[in-house]
Amino acid sequence: MTATVSRTLAERIEDLLPQTQCTKCGYPACRPYADAIAAGKANYNQCPPGGAEGIARLAALLGKPVIPLDTTHGVERARPVAVIDENVCIGCTLCMQACPVDAIVGAAKQMHTVIAELCTGCDLCVPPCPVDCIAMVPVTGERTGWNAWGQEEADAARARHNRRMTRLARERAAAEARASARQASRAAQAEREASPVAEAGAQPPAAPVASEDPEAKKRAIIQAALERARKKKEEMAKLGTAPQNTEHVSAAVQAQIDETEARRRRLGLTGDEDTACTDDGDKTA
Repeated sequence: MTATVSRTLAERIEDLLPQTQCTKCGYPACRPYADAIAAGKANYNQCPPGGAEGIARLAALLGKPVIPLDTTHGVERARPVAVIDENVCIGCTLCMQACPVDAIVGAAKQMHTVIAELCTGCDLCVPPCPVDCIAMVPVTGERTGWNAWGQEEADAARARHNRRMTRLARERAAAEARASARQASRAAQAEREASPVAEAGAQPPAAPVASEDPEAKKRAIIQAALERARKKKEEMAKLGTAPQNTEHVSAAVQAQIDETEARRRRLGLTGDEDTACTDDGDKTA
């Protein structure tokens, strides 16, 4: 029963607040401030946009005396409207993110503008602007507090704020769902890769194609060339056309032979079981 009465009181308090969502009261929006007043955690004189009349309304509801506005939260003033200097705006979207009632329109790296009819004069778009291109311009003359802000405007601002909060909650939920899905997918992939038992019917991973590995491709080319040379040597021996003068050669020929043997040693090509080692970058044609 106590919770029901408290909730109903909070709703009635919220109805009496101007719904500018300015946070000057020390709470993130009008509804949290109403909850705090109903719970006895906040005083009813912390709302500058409501001003003296707003305090009187809350005092009547709560059965308490009318008290002055707590000026540590701000002063009662004419209602301002945010105006963006479009020649200076860089399109950073920070003001859009700060506006509690979606009164600013624009796109990233494009000019932004304020819809004056929707602006509550909350000032929240001013601090995050990196180029100081937003000015708060009074638009109600001598009228302040509730005289500068009607109940119809307050109700419309509350509706826009509630829609914004619902949208942001939906976007956060969708982002969290996508993040969870990605995390689950990565975990499943890691589990499959770590599992020692192959899945039923699964084929073993294909061996890397030599052409995909430059070093493997290079070794394959060298080995193929050696194989062709070996076969040619065997064919020449069968035909009796193998080299004849291999013992008594000139110094120039011997130098060529020595250079060839040195090259083979650098490549690691020794003996009958020739293998290729390409660390020094040499190639065999």
